[in-house]
Amino acid sequence: MYYFPVSALLIEYLILTIVDSRDSYGYEISQTIKLVADIKESTLYPILKRMEKAGYVTTYSQEFQGRKRKYYSITPSGKEQMNYLHTEWNAYRDTIDGIIEGRIRH
Repeated sequence: MYYFPVSALLIEYLILTIVDSRDSYGYEISQTIKLVADIKESTLYPILKRMEKAGYVTTYSQEFQGRKRKYYSITPSGKEQMNYLHTEWNAYRDTIDGIIEGRIRH
């Protein structure tokens, strides 16, 4: 499988959509993103930290099999950001589709 380069903003959008459906922990998030991008945890965690500082996600700890997991949960501000990024993604995708399908030429 070939992975296209993925920007930090697209990773942010993917994270927000993941935690919008249900709270999730870092490893679970990374495994979902790895379906489309070759991302390392060393890339993911700084993005999660930045998103937490921006107020897009909150965190809480929960014990699982004797260990604590840090879960991420979307905030109202995160939902706004997710909707904004969704609009941006659609415009980007539509432009690429237009070029590929020959509807858009410079």
